[in-house]
Amino acid sequence: MAVNNILEAIGRTPLVELRRIVPSGHARVLVKLEGANPTGNMKDRMAKTAIAAAEADGRLRSGGTVVEYTGGSTGASLALVCAAKGYGLKIVTSDAFSAEKMRTTQAFGAEIILVPSDDKRITEDLIRRMIDKTREISRAPGHWWFDQLNNKDAATGYHPMGEEIWAQSGGEVDAFVQSVGSAHSLNGVAKILRGHNPDLHVVAAEPAESAVLSGKPKGAHRIEGIGIGFLPPQWRPDEIDETISATTEEAGLMCRRLAREEGIFAGTSSGLNVIAALRVAERLGSDATVTTIMIDSGLRYLSTDVYR
Repeated sequence: MAVNNILEAIGRTPLVELRRIVPSGHARVLVKLEGANPTGNMKDRMAKTAIAAAEADGRLRSGGTVVEYTGGSTGASLALVCAAKGYGLKIVTSDAFSAEKMRTTQAFGAEIILVPSDDKRITEDLIRRMIDKTREISRAPGHWWFDQLNNKDAATGYHPMGEEIWAQSGGEVDAFVQSVGSAHSLNGVAKILRGHNPDLHVVAAEPAESAVLSGKPKGAHRIEGIGIGFLPPQWRPDEIDETISATTEEAGLMCRRLAREEGIFAGTSSGLNVIAALRVAERLGSDATVTTIMIDSGLRYLSTDVYR
């Protein structure tokens, strides 16, 4: 059936079983292909829900301008929603993130404000400078700061994904793995899956070069969209059973394996998710099911070292 507008096309993405990279004796590994959303990434869900909540309570009014800092994916998703609803959008980002994300955001009509990085490395200092710049811009009249790290409506946008995963898996999910940026997708999906299976094993994934969730020192890495160098405000360690890390190099290698061996084209945070999922699948054994998310499409990384 045709939908009424582009925002109704968000969600209902495929869940696919990995076949060739999962060794014999491991648990079944299912991946949610969020690249099938309109901008090619899962954050379309969050942007749609959180903007609707801001409209409902009056934080965002007709003719207003949304302001946000982002590594690119949230920017593109906000730009889609703002274009569909008629809002202005100003995005603070950096040259540390892929050019495709910035161009996608601009294509929807957003204004880009660039904060320079240190040799295109993602660090705590870069993220905090982006936040400071966004705070400054948001003080202008008619501007509303989305503030994804602190936006309590964002996790709700991922509740439908949890329901989709449960239904598409046939009601068989023993473990859920997701890499952490803001922690909204981890929190939102895990809440729904735990409602169906109280014994669900929840795993957070992060870059080994900046494994702050595991209590290790912060550092620089190149896995876009995650590993912000400090604990995100919505991080809930009491609800996480395990944290797994892998390097940028390992995540990139897994991306290339997914493309060549499974025909799945995804970005580096998705590669990290699969690495973590495979480690969990090895321990749980063949009778279990592990799910994770292919966060976005590899088309968003063609200018980066991952596929160059």
